[in-house]
Amino acid sequence: MTTAITGATGHLGRLVVARLKTLAPALPLVALVRTPAKAADLGIAAREADYTRPETLAAALAGVDTLLLISSSEVGQRAAQHRNVIDSAKAAGVQRIVYTSLLHADRSPLDLAQEHRETEAMLQAAGIPHTLLRNGWYTENYTGSIAGALAAGSFIGSARDGRIASAPRADYAEAAAVVLTTPGHDGKTYELAGDSTYTLAELAAEISRQTGKTLPYVDLPPADYAKALAGMGLPAGLAQAIAGWDVGASQGALFDDGRQLSRLIGRPTTPLAAAVAAALAQR
Repeated sequence: MTTAITGATGHLGRLVVARLKTLAPALPLVALVRTPAKAADLGIAAREADYTRPETLAAALAGVDTLLLISSSEVGQRAAQHRNVIDSAKAAGVQRIVYTSLLHADRSPLDLAQEHRETEAMLQAAGIPHTLLRNGWYTENYTGSIAGALAAGSFIGSARDGRIASAPRADYAEAAAVVLTTPGHDGKTYELAGDSTYTLAELAAEISRQTGKTLPYVDLPPADYAKALAGMGLPAGLAQAIAGWDVGASQGALFDDGRQLSRLIGRPTTPLAAAVAAALAQR
């Protein structure tokens, strides 16, 4: 029963592959990637699969029973790319698809949600048994800014006092691996998020505690936050998007207290303090 993972050389994909090799070492795995040579270190078979080139997908999906469709990183192009994969999977006889969607995609105010809603609808229309992993925010989305915040002397954002229930990518990767290797998940939608929540002010306080440096959280109007991010070298469109996601956080878009993630992985999700310590260790 061959299992294929799209985007296997990405941050999440690599973690999923590593966890699958531990959970089910005998399971035949295939990495579906744009450049197979970049997947050599994964230690599994690799096939060329480009979301934008359907002609590569038929061969890539041949003989695949279960597909983990990790959502494309190209915002604005995801719906079309995912349609290519889903259509090719149906034609190839793939029996099951697990898709990484967005937390509460059906009602999320985040602009990211629309393409996930479209993809979920495509899966339903395709008639292939599937599971929706509605992943919440990755803690790395914020801890990746720690070094810059320490250098600048403040942690900035536009999330106000919105509570964020994030977890590191490794926790979400473990959930995907569990769903891929155990029965009973077809037709289910999992709202995945961290067990505990925090505000960005609390994140800044935790960084201060661990570094011994006072790092205040400075909440900015979204336009000012986007301008500040652009000033740091981010493309203007991405800067505006990030500011908009913080606004969504202030509206509860990144909050969930259902603890479905910890139930899937059979342990508590990684706490914020541990994620901050890991990020500081990598500086």
